[in-house]
Amino acid sequence: MTRKPLGRSGLEVSEIGLGCGSFGGIGSAAETRGKGASEAEAFAIMDAAVEIGINWFDTADAYAGGESERMIGRWLKARPGMRERLLIGTKVGNQVGDAPADRGLSRRHILRQIDASLRSLGVDRVDMYLVHQPDPETPLVETMRALDEVVRSGKARALGACNLSVDELRKSLEISKREGLARFEWVQNSFSLLDRADETESMPICAEFGLGHTPYSPLAGGWLTGKYRKGEPVQSGTRSQVMPGPYERYRSDATFDFLDRLRDYARANGLEMGAVALRWVIDHPGVTAPLIGPKSVKQLETARQALEIKNQTFRT
Repeated sequence: MTRKPLGRSGLEVSEIGLGCGSFGGIGSAAETRGKGASEAEAFAIMDAAVEIGINWFDTADAYAGGESERMIGRWLKARPGMRERLLIGTKVGNQVGDAPADRGLSRRHILRQIDASLRSLGVDRVDMYLVHQPDPETPLVETMRALDEVVRSGKARALGACNLSVDELRKSLEISKREGLARFEWVQNSFSLLDRADETESMPICAEFGLGHTPYSPLAGGWLTGKYRKGEPVQSGTRSQVMPGPYERYRSDATFDFLDRLRDYARANGLEMGAVALRWVIDHPGVTAPLIGPKSVKQLETARQALEIKNQTFRT
C-alpha cells in the first residue's frame, strides 16, 4: 500500500487507516457500549488490516469507555514486534467519566488522559495525539500549551485536530507559531461523497499551512455502501439504527437519487458501491488518507477492492 507524508509531522501513513471506534462499542456514546466488535472480532480486524498494508490505527480514550484502547493494547501485547511496525493514534476531549471535569481540553485533563491512554495501550508513547472536538470552556492557548508539554515529554510524536472550525484551527496555528509550540499537523473531519463541506472549509487552510487531512466516515456511516434504500426500513445493527442522529441528514430524495447513480456506475464496472466511494476519497487532491471503521473482517474487503481500482471515472 502506498504511504504518504502526514503534513509536516515526519510521519508516513498508508493510504487508508484503521479507525477503531467500533471496538467494544460504537464511538464515544455510553449507550452504544457492547454493541460494537467483540475482542475476538477486533483482533481479527487488526490482523487483516495489517495484512493489506495498513500501518496506522486510530482510537480515542472515550471509545467504548476506554475499551477500544485496551483491546488494541492487548492485541499489541499478543503480537511481539508489531508496535514497531505501526503508528498508533488516540484522542482526548470527549467524556470519559461521570464528573463534569472528565472531558474537555484543559491542561489538567490532557495531562491526565495522555497517561491513561498510554497505560491502556501498553505503550510509552503514541505517534498521533488528537483533540477530539473543540472545548469552548478552555482557552485555546491553554490547550496548545498542554499539548506542547505532551510532545516535549516524549509521550506523543505529533498532534492532530478533529472537528475544529476553520477559525479555531487558524487561531491554534497562530498561537503555536507565536509561542513556539508544537502545532496541529493534520485535520481529521468527516468527509465523503455525501459530506463535502471540507472542500471549501478545512482543505484550503490545510493547503495554506501544509497540513495533512485524514477524513473519517468516508462511507458516510454505511450510506455509500448501498445498505439503505428509499422506502425501506433501516437494518438492525447498522450505524443509522444504533445511533441515527449523525446520519438523518442524508435521508432525502436527492441522496437516494445520487445513491442510485453510484449503484449503477458500480454495477456497470463490476465493483462494490463502497469501494467506488472510498476510492473517490483516497484520490481526492485535498486528502492525505481516509480512515475506515469496519465492524468485521468482511467489511475490510471494501477497502481491499478500493485499493485495486485503477482509472476510476465516476463523476459527481
